[in-house]
Amino acid sequence: MQYFMKLAIAEAQKAAARGSVPIGALVVRNRSLISSAGNEVVKNHDPTAHAEILAIRKACSSLKSHIIDDCDIYVTLAPCPMCAKAISLARIRRLYFGAYDAERGAEFRMLLPKTQIIGGVLEIQCMKILQNFFSERRT
Repeated sequence: MQYFMKLAIAEAQKAAARGSVPIGALVVRNRSLISSAGNEVVKNHDPTAHAEILAIRKACSSLKSHIIDDCDIYVTLAPCPMCAKAISLARIRRLYFGAYDAERGAEFRMLLPKTQIIGGVLEIQCMKILQNFFSERRT
């Protein structure tokens, strides 16, 4: 679990280097990495280019299916409602996330009734990436 979250953190760091909010995501199947992505909202000028959406798109393309119910997703931040709905539509089995999103609270849990949710994986590291990114922007 921590191994894959560390890979998601690396994707978040790449997103920060591109000027996007540092969020990383990856899709795993049978303990094998299927896809990974970092937030590309700024890079792509696309408000839907969240890390989760990009990782899910890549995984579905790779697996040639819109249903990836034997896969897990690792994300550095609890998903927004759009991403939670995409996770639900893809029928992803498990969601592992790092930092909790205080603004959205447990909202995403309602959108994921059939997905097992494990939060707080490497939470401090995931939070620090976000805190550092935003504190640099404020100075």
